[in-house]
Amino acid sequence: MERRDFLKATALSAIAISASGFIGFNGKNYVGDCETTTDVLGPFYRPDSPVRKNLVIKGEKGNPIELSGKILHNDCTTPYKNAKIELWHCDGNGVYDNESANFRYRGTTYSDNQGNYSFKSILPVPYGNGENFRPAHFHLMITAAGYQPLVTQLYFTGDPWLAKDSGSSSPTAKRRILEVTNLKNGAKKVVYNVGMSKKLVVDPPIMGLLAGVYIDEKNVSNSKELLIKDHQLWVKNEPFGINLEYVGDNTFQKSGVPVESYFVVFEMLHYGALKMTTTSIDNKGKKRITVWMRKQ
Repeated sequence: MERRDFLKATALSAIAISASGFIGFNGKNYVGDCETTTDVLGPFYRPDSPVRKNLVIKGEKGNPIELSGKILHNDCTTPYKNAKIELWHCDGNGVYDNESANFRYRGTTYSDNQGNYSFKSILPVPYGNGENFRPAHFHLMITAAGYQPLVTQLYFTGDPWLAKDSGSSSPTAKRRILEVTNLKNGAKKVVYNVGMSKKLVVDPPIMGLLAGVYIDEKNVSNSKELLIKDHQLWVKNEPFGINLEYVGDNTFQKSGVPVESYFVVFEMLHYGALKMTTTSIDNKGKKRITVWMRKQ
């Protein structure tokens, strides 16, 4: 299926969420700032891609490129061993393989003892039509025990669509716009080092894309309104409202309570639709799950 058919959905898949690092004293020495930025998981992710580093498909068009880097703990220095890294991207025609058993241009690898990882693939292309184009990009998901899952997009310097795209033009994306190095054999190379974070904080201006009125799938007279207040995401509720904190993997929890007591999961669907699933436990210990669709 051609990516251009789902341009409306990509507006949310490019939401930037940031976790600013810090410089602090750990008792022995100062540790540096290794800002991590992430994206809400878009509608084109497929779990269980094959474990492989080489995604090149013989006979397919596209410029060969190697993506490599290190996965680091949140001290910005210590390598993270055996982190799971998933890569996916479009082909040379701007098409994603969303259905076939071949998982074209999708793969999984794990970081080694020094935190190193690498993939060989092709350089993705921009896609879209008219004035509505997305710049070329890689998608990455990094899963490492002890940290929130990191979902991110990597862009490339020189792409004419960078400044016009809400994801790549966000200040939080600066470290994810990568310099492309030309190798002697004609291939290209980019490097991206990842600093993991225990807590990711949503970038307020872009978080606003989650705001709106959501309608209960089973009872259209029942609705919830999400809004931005004090740079945070809230469920409107008299008299105080419910403050939601991001906990990774498109999931928010009610502030101040265990995540299993009240949490919200967002899912992007095709053509820009957005689904919200709320799970809560009442005073009697009964679990209640409600599915909501955002009003268009």
